[in-house]
Parts: sequence; structure tokens; C-alpha cells
Amino acid sequence: MTNIHASCVVYKNKGVLICGKSGRGKSDLSLRLIMDKGFCLVGDDRIDIFEKKGKLRAYSVNTIENMLEVRGLGLAHFPSKKAANIDLVVDLVENLEEVSRLPEAEFVELEGIKIRKIRLWAFEASAPDKILLALTQKQILSI
Repeated sequence: MTNIHASCVVYKNKGVLICGKSGRGKSDLSLRLIMDKGFCLVGDDRIDIFEKKGKLRAYSVNTIENMLEVRGLGLAHFPSKKAANIDLVVDLVENLEEVSRLPEAEFVELEGIKIRKIRLWAFEASAPDKILLALTQKQILSI
């Protein structure tokens, strides 16, 4: 088991691991996914990950379970799931210019498991919609 600096949310049993340096908007993006898109919190700030039966599993850390940091308000409590299989990794970049318009497919290997990865700027208004689209669409075609 590895503990990483990330947030995790789940939508219809599909988990999203949100990664990025401090201040990139992991908690803010998680909040918007929960409040606006029907996602459920798994954990914020620290996540335990490990491989189980060929899947990458993410678990909340007991000491901060059910809590999400809401900048400007403090720690907010949310209903949460203890764990989720990870289907998508979102790598948060510093600014919008770092997001490719027509990116090649990317993957990251965590705990020996290859997972699809997308790069987003957390503060773009459409970031939650892009995550939902990436999570629910089998294939997105480029022009």
C-alpha cells in the first residue's frame, strides 16, 4: 500500500484519482464534482492506493475520512465511500496553456496497474464536465 497526495471521488462505481501539486485545485475540483455532478467523496488530500485483483484501489485515510478541505470555509463533512476502483487519473496542471487541444492518449502506471490519464486545469469552468465525459465515453474521436 502506498499513501499519495491526491483526492479521490467516485461516480457510478467509477473512481477518479485527482493528482497535482499543492494549490492546483484538487479539493476545489472534487467539491464541484460532488456538488454539481453527483460524484461521491472517497478522500481528500491523502489517499492510500494498492493493487487488488488486477485493479487499482483507492482508500480514504481514517483520520480525515468524510472530510474535504474547502478553501475559505475550512473542513466540510460529506457522505463518502471508503474505497473505489480507479478508472481515471486526472493530472492537474498549473495553467490552461498546459492542456493540449487534441492530446494523444496517456496512461500512468500506479502499483503496477496502467490507468488512463488526462491533464486538466482545475479552475476551467468545464473541468468537471470533461472528467465526466472522459469517465463515461468509451472513445473520444479527434478531428
